[in-house]
Amino acid sequence: MEQGQPRIWTLLSNKLGDNAQVEKVMEALRWPIERRRLVFKDAWQLGKPRFSPSLHHVDLEASDSLEAPWPDWIITVGRRPAMVAQWVRRQSGGKTRVILFGRPKRRLQDYALVVSPSQYFLPRRDNVLAIDLPLMRVDPEKLEIGRREWEKELADLPRPLTVVLVGGPTKPFAMPPSWTRTWIQSIRDLVQKSGGSLWVTTSRRTPPAVVEALRESLGDQGTLHVFDPGGGPNPYFGLLAWGDQFLVTGDSVSMLVEVASLNKPLVICELPERGDLSSRLHEALLRFCHRPGAVLRPLATLLQALGWMGYPRDLRAIHEALYRRGAAGSSGRGFLPTSAMIGDEVDVVCQRIRDLVEGNKASPEGPGCVAVQKRNAQ
Repeated sequence: MEQGQPRIWTLLSNKLGDNAQVEKVMEALRWPIERRRLVFKDAWQLGKPRFSPSLHHVDLEASDSLEAPWPDWIITVGRRPAMVAQWVRRQSGGKTRVILFGRPKRRLQDYALVVSPSQYFLPRRDNVLAIDLPLMRVDPEKLEIGRREWEKELADLPRPLTVVLVGGPTKPFAMPPSWTRTWIQSIRDLVQKSGGSLWVTTSRRTPPAVVEALRESLGDQGTLHVFDPGGGPNPYFGLLAWGDQFLVTGDSVSMLVEVASLNKPLVICELPERGDLSSRLHEALLRFCHRPGAVLRPLATLLQALGWMGYPRDLRAIHEALYRRGAAGSSGRGFLPTSAMIGDEVDVVCQRIRDLVEGNKASPEGPGCVAVQKRNAQ
């Protein structure tokens, strides 16, 4: 790294959809950015760590080095890496500044910039950049590799090839096995009427009970692929390449946006809401407090600044954005003719980051990102 250039890290996790946003921006910036890949302990593969600057959820032996010299900037995404970024910021004595994609659960003021897609309800602040859709697009190289690797299994199937992408329960959505059985039966009926083939694939968040319900309900009327956390064959990119029409559960923002970016017919499968009354009341209260002019908004703002209250999220805002752009249809309307391909706001995000970084130091120049190979020996 040349003298005078800011040192920039990016912290990446095992969430491919999240990583894709950061990777896209790094590619566009073309700065020498050092990748730090994080591996989390088993309890935190899906679970959320407490919101505090900490490494308690990180497998330090398996992760890349987290040692001084500390960076001037960190670009990251998601709560698990964000807590690591804030730990680094603390170790640097506050010198490190953090750019976060997504939503900080609390303490918005601790971030130099938050790039916030429309599913998050964040207040208007100088350090918040609101965008419509997450910067998730399918990597053309991965799409072509998937096309080649899965050609034997998918190319000669009867058309149309209907692909069902299954996520998992996440607030406020549930995914009970009983709902899953009824849902898959309706899809089987749809495919029987239209003809063609049916492929269903799960993700890392799909519960075992839902997998079993899918297996029972699908029978021999289609192909079920179960996600292998051990890294077995994954047809995801092959299905994106060869699929003709898609049904995606509404919990998975990454899968929805990636399919929509391909300009192929897409139906968003709305999930039932959780019956947990306390969770629903909590989310409703957060949304109410966030509304402009709400009586409780000043109190909510104070509690959020102190870190005692979070910021709400509503995944249906992403659904509405896709409906509005003509990129998706709802379950009740079925497949619709697709309109123009959805755009993104990468240029806007990159310019904001350039302005922020260049405001402190000269713009770094270089051929791209530097992969960090050194492993933490702690």
